[in-house]
Amino acid sequence: MDGSTRKRTLLKVILLGDSGVGKTSMMNQYVNKKFSPHYKSTIGADFVTKELQIDDKQVTLQIWDTAGQERFQSLGAAFYRGAECCVLVYDVNVLRSFETLNTWREEFLKQAHPAEPDNFPFILLGNKIDLDGGNSRVVSEWQAKEWCDSRGNIAYLETSAKEGYNVDEAFLCVARTALANEQGCDLDNYFLGMSGSLSDIERKGFCAC
Repeated sequence: MDGSTRKRTLLKVILLGDSGVGKTSMMNQYVNKKFSPHYKSTIGADFVTKELQIDDKQVTLQIWDTAGQERFQSLGAAFYRGAECCVLVYDVNVLRSFETLNTWREEFLKQAHPAEPDNFPFILLGNKIDLDGGNSRVVSEWQAKEWCDSRGNIAYLETSAKEGYNVDEAFLCVARTALANEQGCDLDNYFLGMSGSLSDIERKGFCAC
């Protein structure tokens, strides 16, 4: 079967986080390789798609961008249903965006009702590491990794949507994680061919800086 007729796997991914942390910019950088310095708040939700190949599988990554304002926080179960991975995004320069991560995580689990909430895959992205040359940063990498470790070893990456730093790597990690979940795989076993375990891959910079 050639690539034109091979069945594609659709993977739905949700981006959550406070308004202004760079969710839309990250999507645009990944899909269109563009960055706009002009901030425009997302109203409700929007999505983009990106086709890629992971190993021998043709994948369509459907990335949903959500509004970070509280009045749009509960978009309803239909919006969250069917997601294979949830990406939590915060701004390393804004403490509140880090402090609200657990609220977003709990909101997703409440609305999506995954079959195994304790095992549902989340990925954390710390964005805007380029701002002011890193001098305005208020959330350390150590703090973020500790937060991830205490919630089931969530994968963590640091990104700059503006500079394009680590954006492709982040979404490749997202796509692989979503694909593993869609196939019902144990994540450690899924990545076994590339390394010894998911934590090994993270140490090598695949799913974490």
